[in-house]
Amino acid sequence: MKRVEEAAVNQAEWDRVKTRLKLEFGESAFKSWVIPITATSMRDGEVELSVPTRFMRDWITTHYAERIRALWAGENPGVRKVTLKVEAGKPEPAAPKADAPARAPGAAAAAAAKPGVARPIPASFASTGSGYTAANGTELSAPLDARYVFENFVVGKPNEFAYAAAKRVAESDQVSFNPLFLYGGVGLGKTHLMHAIAWEIRARTPHRKVVYLSAEKFMYSFVRALRNQDTVSFKEQFRSVDVLMIDDVQFIAGKDATQEEFFHTFNALVDQGRQIVLSADKSPSSLEEIGDRLRSRLASGLVADLHPTTFELRLGILDAKAERLGVQVPQRVKEFLAHKICSNVRELEGALTRLVAHAQLVGGALTLETTQDLLQDLLRAHDRRLTMEEIQKRVAEHFKIRVSDMSSARRSRAVARPRQVAMYLSKQLTSRSLPEIGRAFGGRDHTTVMHAVRKIEELVKLDSAFAEDVELLTRMLES
Repeated sequence: MKRVEEAAVNQAEWDRVKTRLKLEFGESAFKSWVIPITATSMRDGEVELSVPTRFMRDWITTHYAERIRALWAGENPGVRKVTLKVEAGKPEPAAPKADAPARAPGAAAAAAAKPGVARPIPASFASTGSGYTAANGTELSAPLDARYVFENFVVGKPNEFAYAAAKRVAESDQVSFNPLFLYGGVGLGKTHLMHAIAWEIRARTPHRKVVYLSAEKFMYSFVRALRNQDTVSFKEQFRSVDVLMIDDVQFIAGKDATQEEFFHTFNALVDQGRQIVLSADKSPSSLEEIGDRLRSRLASGLVADLHPTTFELRLGILDAKAERLGVQVPQRVKEFLAHKICSNVRELEGALTRLVAHAQLVGGALTLETTQDLLQDLLRAHDRRLTMEEIQKRVAEHFKIRVSDMSSARRSRAVARPRQVAMYLSKQLTSRSLPEIGRAFGGRDHTTVMHAVRKIEELVKLDSAFAEDVELLTRMLES
């Protein structure tokens, strides 16, 4: 039987590896991602490293581990593998900055060849996250958020088409769709996909000039060029990039001079075969105060919309967020949040962050009661006049029946019980009379509603699991 040898890590080797990592990744990334790593042991050619959180373990495993192994193997040929574990009680470092997730350019090509492997972020972007500085020394591109990568984007039916289109543009060496136009409401993921495209392109092809900025900044840069009588430099800067990404193009509506310059920049880049990616809150045809010529150009490529999230997608987003935070959140709390905060993913994630922070800083369990207390302001903002139609929809969704069953003549228990629950909640949570409730449920008599209310009251007392279901529905509807 082969003897497995375990020994302490040679600290001198690890120090030399860290020195190389610092040179390749840059100071900012080194402080955020490498300093918190502790080399704990070496066993049969496998080096074990420890980090303070699950998030750091997953990120470093995906983006850094292979490079660490390669560098260490250069110091010690016996090193064949690097693994990471979470060390309980280890002090947690400060949150990484937006420019932190850098990775050595040498590792980029190797990772790019492997399907399913997260793309590394080249070290050349470690300090600013930009990757492109204009001739006059000013930063042309806005910084990118390290959280906004494809691996962190939760895909569901409402956004799968936009996600697939963004991936195709990011992974293709040729211009796939020009322009790619992403549109949707606030907090649905447009900016996330824009940043993810930029990170992916820069990681795969570091030599390409990728510029990401808001329409407002584009307009500001143009106005400044006009004021300084330097429009020639402005044109050269923007028309020499390989990938131009402009967020929230609806903000140039009504700005005729900016639209004219953008139109010519757009045409110049398309003629040169350069990629353009745009986002807005509306489709090109719905943008107001945009000239017909420009509107036609915006719609000439691939237009992909991000629909409002479904309950299942919101639940998936909360699951992913909880996993990144490294916490266990009760399923009922996540379901409650997914039902109540429907319109904005940023607010949804922010609500969970607030709950987790309170539990960690103040203590106490995460329950429906504490969730309602802590998020009163946010829930009130999402509150609206409760209707029986809303009650029917929520109850049908919860019990997995059709809304039409609420008014149908079907009397099977699988339909009749949810219908009785909806009648009970309509009586408890609205000011409607019994006859009005009966009419909303397929023209039933008021005595049928009375029977349903009494039946549910009895079941709540006798069946604790059923009582929890009714309580959950009540909290989701009344908060």
